[in-house]
Amino acid sequence: MTSALQKNRPGAAFPFDNSYVGLPPRFFAAQAPTAVAEPWLIKLNEALAAELGLDVEALRRDGAAIFSGNLVPEGAEPLAMAYAGHQFGGFSPQLGDGRAILLGEVVDRSGKRYDIQLKGAGPTPFSRRGDGRAAVGPVLREYIISEAMFALGIPATRALAAVTTGEPVYREEVLPGAVFTRVAASHIRVGTFQYFAARGDTDGVRALADYVIDRHYPALKEAENPYLALFEAVSDRQAALIARWLHVGFIHGVMNTDNMTVSGETIDFGPCAFMDAYDPATVFSSIDQHGRYAYANQPAIGQWNLARLGETLLQLIDAEPDGAVDKANAVIKSYGERFQAHWLAGMREKIGLAGEEDGDLDLVQALLTLMQAQGADFTLTFRRLSDLAGDDAAEPEFAVGFREPDAGGAWLAQWRERLSRDPQTASERAVAMRRVNPAFIPRNHRVEQAIEAAVENGDFSLFEALLTVLSKPYDDQPGFAAYREPPKPNERVLATFCGT
Repeated sequence: MTSALQKNRPGAAFPFDNSYVGLPPRFFAAQAPTAVAEPWLIKLNEALAAELGLDVEALRRDGAAIFSGNLVPEGAEPLAMAYAGHQFGGFSPQLGDGRAILLGEVVDRSGKRYDIQLKGAGPTPFSRRGDGRAAVGPVLREYIISEAMFALGIPATRALAAVTTGEPVYREEVLPGAVFTRVAASHIRVGTFQYFAARGDTDGVRALADYVIDRHYPALKEAENPYLALFEAVSDRQAALIARWLHVGFIHGVMNTDNMTVSGETIDFGPCAFMDAYDPATVFSSIDQHGRYAYANQPAIGQWNLARLGETLLQLIDAEPDGAVDKANAVIKSYGERFQAHWLAGMREKIGLAGEEDGDLDLVQALLTLMQAQGADFTLTFRRLSDLAGDDAAEPEFAVGFREPDAGGAWLAQWRERLSRDPQTASERAVAMRRVNPAFIPRNHRVEQAIEAAVENGDFSLFEALLTVLSKPYDDQPGFAAYREPPKPNERVLATFCGT
């Protein structure tokens, strides 16, 4: 498939080692990027490029052309992946990469394999009458959020580069075009399995499952039932991932089955957002009219999505239908326990508990109930609690976050009584809490300000400043103290939008 793509190739900036292209042809469509008029490199993530073993100097020189799709690097085998998916509960048997092109795969310095993908690189056979392009705003949003998630320690796809195209894209208005380069452990989704299952293609499901085991879960090849073990492993990774989302107030916004990776990474930062004031019913996505993907609904949606994955694996799990259903249902049922264990463990850390007691869940829930009633900022409340853990003099600052300054007194008394039985010293506890309670998150209004400056004025300075702050979310960074603060009433972002 590479013979038609040889012209205009630069040197080996990427040490490609492609494997997905070795799967049967029905898994993808060969597709070269579509050239753009005047590419300009907004940002190259040089640290990530070095980790991936890429030629950073070559990317500085040729990055605008490569990351726009104008130059296809040597060794690339561009393709658009086929997949299906449930979107807001409704099943679409064919979706696929409509504006994304997988250039190929690289193996980083630690031996881990990663996809290099261009988003917004032009139409593919899966574009469904779309133009295959992206605008600057969504590209910057994905760059900011994905790198912020990485710095927060949450599994997520990464940002390698962003470029402008010198061409307009037409949505509700005319916008400047851009291309985003995404790095992922893989782009295989629950919806990828659904694509083959919907066609009754058991051989395709098996080939995909074998590939996923080889690539992401090689130890499972020795399991008594590798396909059941795969389902269990994916379930546990999703339970852990969604718990981590809740720990930092993250709302994905569009948890369709085609947006859930089997590798356990967060993917597709379209209408996502971070919660300011704590409210479990919070929704930002403009297309989530009924709150299906609200903050507190995310664990249950993860379970629902995993049930859809389980359906695709039934014939592999057990040749006897009833046995397969029983085994898959046991995994789905255990997801709730897995999630609760991951979530509670993380919440114990957030309130400074090293040990475990039966009443810890009630203590956590009491704090969340208090925060909701008082309109307290999610991130600042836990960060201020971290300060209070090491210094009782910080109590007035903690109380500032509540509508009624004395509202937290009763809970703090319960908390201190619980801490009296915990093994850590006050200083140890404060340090540990600051490691899990960020001072900085991608505040929605800050992200929008950076996007607006770039789109309206071609000014990327706010984008750069935000990346700098978010690269060290657990550090105090006094020089950027304003970035800690929640939005003023006139700065609040009430809706976020997909990048299509």
